[in-house]
Amino acid sequence: MSTAARPAYFDRTHTDDLIAFLSASPSPFHAVASAAERLEKAGFRRVAETDAWDAAVGGRYVIRGGALIAWYVPEGAGPATPFRVVGTHTDSPNLRVKPIPDTGSAGWRQVAVEIYGGVPLNTWLDRDLGLSGRLALRDGTATLVQIDEPLLRVPQLAIHLDRQVNDGLKLDKQRHLTPIWGIGDVTEGSLIEYVAEKAGVDAADIAGWDLMTHDVQPPCYLGKDRELLAGPRLDNLLSVHAAAAALAAVAGGDLPYIPVLAAFDHEETGSESDTGAQGPLLGNVLERSVYARGGTPEDRARALAGTVCLSSDMGHAVHPNYSERHEPGHHPLPNGGPILKVNVNNRYATDGLGRAVFAAACEKAGVPWQAFVSNNAMPCGTTIGPITAARLGITTVDCGIAALSMHSARELCGADDPYLLASAIKAFLEG
Repeated sequence: MSTAARPAYFDRTHTDDLIAFLSASPSPFHAVASAAERLEKAGFRRVAETDAWDAAVGGRYVIRGGALIAWYVPEGAGPATPFRVVGTHTDSPNLRVKPIPDTGSAGWRQVAVEIYGGVPLNTWLDRDLGLSGRLALRDGTATLVQIDEPLLRVPQLAIHLDRQVNDGLKLDKQRHLTPIWGIGDVTEGSLIEYVAEKAGVDAADIAGWDLMTHDVQPPCYLGKDRELLAGPRLDNLLSVHAAAAALAAVAGGDLPYIPVLAAFDHEETGSESDTGAQGPLLGNVLERSVYARGGTPEDRARALAGTVCLSSDMGHAVHPNYSERHEPGHHPLPNGGPILKVNVNNRYATDGLGRAVFAAACEKAGVPWQAFVSNNAMPCGTTIGPITAARLGITTVDCGIAALSMHSARELCGADDPYLLASAIKAFLEG
């Protein structure tokens, strides 16, 4: 598709803002801060889980670690008003710093890391890496840190020392993924002292940390006609950004539902945490919202019975070099619109009724959509969709956009699709 031929629905402003969002969000903690900043501009206000909540009309959000739940109470909402939930996740596979980070070998200073999530290890080789995350201070507070400098690198072994590398690269997670960050003697505490300086805090005040690596190469448009988007953490910050934009856009409208954004952490490792989809966070927020409006357990049950969740996560575009690995009758392509994700073994939560909800949202938004199903001979991934459906007993639909290089340090999708997904989510939230 050439630039001149782009359809009327393409909105470069949305994708430009997504690029800024990705750059500002190298960790889940930064992602929720970036999403909250956009919601604040739309009139949302942060509430504490330890405070009593009121029934006033307006937007609210809570942040717990790397998770954010935001919702808008429209005029006339009652205790049993159903919700429209968009579920996403803020985490991405990467290399995370160990509790004792300073290590080294053969005169090199290195940083000990642990593998987070399903990482294609080779994609982290020979990349300039920064550090980001959260520092826990002794006074009980936390501060974010983002070092967008080429600080670390995992060097690949030269081909002269591994002549068979092109016959199959095999990396040992313990021995081969330790990044270097200098030369000389290993000094205990030197990494955290450096990070503390960058964060503007005293290293002696740091009691703990959640630090991770990120590729410092910025996201960018790709191709002769700039019709593709290349960047890190598209899975799944693209969905977080689209959902936050959609929620901000519907706030203040005459809505039959209460629109909700649920951005969970730890999806890439199974969602089993206090900030993951397996935890009680979303259920507690929905329940407290009902009770704040004078509701009863009966009202909560009625509200959830009418609730629908749209689980938005990245999906697979057909890979031109490996097309045999895809289902031959379903070939989602970039810039073809959002994809409906289906798996009859409930790795995705979509059923026929959910398909109808998704199709209606896309039709209302005026955007095309595609269907995705895995090749029967290939294992299927999963999302927060089945978890949310089972935990809350609500109708759930799995969707996303088609991409290549999923879980790579740098992924690829169509430049039109982020706007198309946001438009479909907005229509879904409006009902």
